[in-house]
Amino acid sequence: MAARAADLSWALLREPERVPEILRRYGEADPVSVADLAALRQVAERIVEVFAAPGVPEAARLLNGLFAEHARPPRLTDHDGSAAWHLHVDTPSAGWAQWFASASAMALAVLLADLQRLPGGLCSARSCGRPYLDLGGGSARRYCSSRCATRERVAAHRAARGG
Repeated sequence: MAARAADLSWALLREPERVPEILRRYGEADPVSVADLAALRQVAERIVEVFAAPGVPEAARLLNGLFAEHARPPRLTDHDGSAAWHLHVDTPSAGWAQWFASASAMALAVLLADLQRLPGGLCSARSCGRPYLDLGGGSARRYCSSRCATRERVAAHRAARGG
């Protein structure tokens, strides 16, 4: 769910034509209307704020805001036998925006609580800014992919050489 939060937020804000493909990749098949897309974009902006948070207290504050606005008491569902049992914190009749906000907040909050650090960040590459998860140990990630990291290293090397 956390990877879906990052991928879907990016698509909603930068690559809206990819939203149906990303929803299908994560097992969601229902069509999304134009009105749904507008509401989903607003949620995506708030989720990206979590990825951009300067520290754990700010990320927790932002996640608590999403919970207060969108989450409901937890419930287990198997979608009438069509899926494995899993947890939802939205209402059974939730629209796309409530579902996306509550499920994303839950996934990112679980990571924050488990890791006791930010669950990810925004890519530091000048031409990117994509949200990413940082689940590994060691030093914190700065880039969404090795491609962005390499591009930045090459640019820095060229700048240092004067060309």
